[in-house]
Amino acid sequence: MNCFSAFCTSRCYLLLLAGALLCAACGVSDSESADNPKLREYSLQYTLKPDPTTSRIHVVLRLEQPGNLLRELSFPLEKRLSDIEGDGNIAFRDGMVHWQPSADGGELTWWITVLSERGSGAYDALLTGDWGVFRAEDAIPRARTRTLKGAESRTTMTFDLPAGWTAVSEYSAVNTPVVVDRPERRFDEPAGWIAMGRLGVRRETLAGVRVAIAGPEGHDVRRMDMLALLSWTLPELVAILPFDFPRLTIVSAGDPMWRGGLSAPASLFIHSDRPMISENSTSSLLHELMHVAMPIKNREGYDWIAEGLAEYYSIELLRRGMAITEKRAEFAFERQAEWSKEADALCSESSTGPTTALAVTLFKQLNDEMTLQTDGEATLDSLLPLLTERDIDAGTLSAAVEQLTDSVPDTLHIDNLPGCLIIAPGTAEN
Repeated sequence: MNCFSAFCTSRCYLLLLAGALLCAACGVSDSESADNPKLREYSLQYTLKPDPTTSRIHVVLRLEQPGNLLRELSFPLEKRLSDIEGDGNIAFRDGMVHWQPSADGGELTWWITVLSERGSGAYDALLTGDWGVFRAEDAIPRARTRTLKGAESRTTMTFDLPAGWTAVSEYSAVNTPVVVDRPERRFDEPAGWIAMGRLGVRRETLAGVRVAIAGPEGHDVRRMDMLALLSWTLPELVAILPFDFPRLTIVSAGDPMWRGGLSAPASLFIHSDRPMISENSTSSLLHELMHVAMPIKNREGYDWIAEGLAEYYSIELLRRGMAITEKRAEFAFERQAEWSKEADALCSESSTGPTTALAVTLFKQLNDEMTLQTDGEATLDSLLPLLTERDIDAGTLSAAVEQLTDSVPDTLHIDNLPGCLIIAPGTAEN
């Protein structure tokens, strides 16, 4: 071999070696990251430990990650929070808690008071010496994250409870810890209603929905009454939903909890004294169930849309499930129309009783109009899928109806929408 050939061979070898090292430094890593999603997944484990003597919960957040995927987690510095500690760097600025964990993870812990008074000595979040009823958000403040692009969380939640206590949440009770999965988000946070303490729990699968009803012992929670009502009405609801509805958790308690109903993801709260069916043939339970099953985002001033639909279907589900007769359902809609005369405006910051009654009356008229226009092919049921995952106001509502009926709905003419400043498409004043 001459010197030139030896030089070439040596040079080619060095070039090949350099290429291999370059590939190892960057190309292989990118390929593995693309082919193996776990390299872009970090693990969050929330543990909730209640202290009934102080109405506080100790929350431990454990982070494990293969690399520096989660760069920062921040949430509001509420007055209820105290003793915030953790690994890495914690900063308090602009009314926020900023946590920058180490590259491989770490822990962040805090204490938080679970006590939220809604007025007049009634609470929508409470932790006593015997039981607690609250939303996950009451213990785990809603957070924002800064992550490596494409990184996603794998989140679980566990409860560290006093002896004799159990906990029920909106998540499956089969797995421990419970898996928190929200496919629409890269950062999964526990949500929904939680009951803990010495509980009575009833479980049933109705129309393919796994139902759990929980409440503190001794609070006269009518678990079997709720299951009976849902056995008639849940099949009717599932039939009109545009997506799967796998689980429903209902938590209930008596005083001093707020005497009403409140919805959350896959779960709801209902006070134990609320009737299953009111004298006006509506149902607070079914009203909140509609909010859970069909969450609708209203634009500001259009609260009446979600509230009106929920109340309308609380009557309709009772009728379709034969919990009330056709005659009683018609009487219920007549009562709503009479009550609606007390409404000053439809569009307002929040929907009052008369405002919701006016909305129910409008939706009843809209259903009748759609049925007549399409010979029954399009009804209010057909409209529901078009109202999800978008901000709704009178204009988008009218456009959705027009999409189904090929005509502008007279029911949604601006003259029928007192207090609404935005005129729906095609309903300009004459």
